[in-house]
Amino acid sequence: MDQQVTMQESLNSDTSLQAQSVEPATWRDYVQLTKPGITLSNLMTTFAALWLASFGYPDWKLAFFTMLGTALVIMSGAALNNFYDRDLDKKMERTKNRALATGRISARNALLIGIGLLLAGLAVLAVFANPLAAVWGLIGHIFYVLIYTPLKRVTTLNTVIGGISGAAPPVIGWVAVTNSMDPAAWLLFLILFLWQPPHFLALAMLKTEEYRAGNLPMLPVVKGFAETKRQMMLWGSVLFPASVLLFIHGSVGYVYLIVMGLMGLVYMVLLFQGFNAKDDLAWARKLFGYSILYLTVFCAAIVISTMVHYYF
Repeated sequence: MDQQVTMQESLNSDTSLQAQSVEPATWRDYVQLTKPGITLSNLMTTFAALWLASFGYPDWKLAFFTMLGTALVIMSGAALNNFYDRDLDKKMERTKNRALATGRISARNALLIGIGLLLAGLAVLAVFANPLAAVWGLIGHIFYVLIYTPLKRVTTLNTVIGGISGAAPPVIGWVAVTNSMDPAAWLLFLILFLWQPPHFLALAMLKTEEYRAGNLPMLPVVKGFAETKRQMMLWGSVLFPASVLLFIHGSVGYVYLIVMGLMGLVYMVLLFQGFNAKDDLAWARKLFGYSILYLTVFCAAIVISTMVHYYF
């Protein structure tokens, strides 16, 4: 009962804040509430896995609804993450102008949007793909909203825990086609899980002062840059062999093996360079940019290599 009262008071407080705001919410505010950049990057991995599971010949109706359902679930997680973090967003420079932080969108509306998107997304996946795809959508959502989001305030392990939610989208794409969790599905999960710590720890280094202002125990804030770089090296060194193993279990073809072998070697070189970097922030910015390129090339390599392997 006390929790219900507290929640109601919080919602009422946010509603009052919105009433005092002279700026009404725009359609762009509602779009940004769902973090479209994050949604699109996750959908990229979903499609690559679906394409691979289909041997390059996907059922386009299945592909469409799998992508739609996955997008709705991810958008829900983003909206509910924004709902939960609205107090922290007010403290950080890069988030203080978000619609929830300023009150342009009420907490109640964000909560309803988040729940509605989740129910719609799970329904689409369950009906037009299969229940296993919906289960993985729910697993990713639970880890992002109910586990990662609150733990971000209490432990440096939040980045690792959040990796589970980020590794769910490719699994959704795979099981939508196969309706099974075979070695390739687990490898796709592992690769995306391992990719995330170096990527988001690089971002955390770049935003260290903002996280410190928000009193968030991100690894660079608590342990410093040296420990952060050591852990990035650890995750990156395991990512390399995991990505190569997909060649054995995923039937991706030699194009994938060559491209991702080279991409992995470059990634390892960049990670090693971090230990001797004279400008830690410049190095983190370079690594963050490369990790985005790595993920994009990873998905493209799967699609192209599968086409070469099965079309010719």
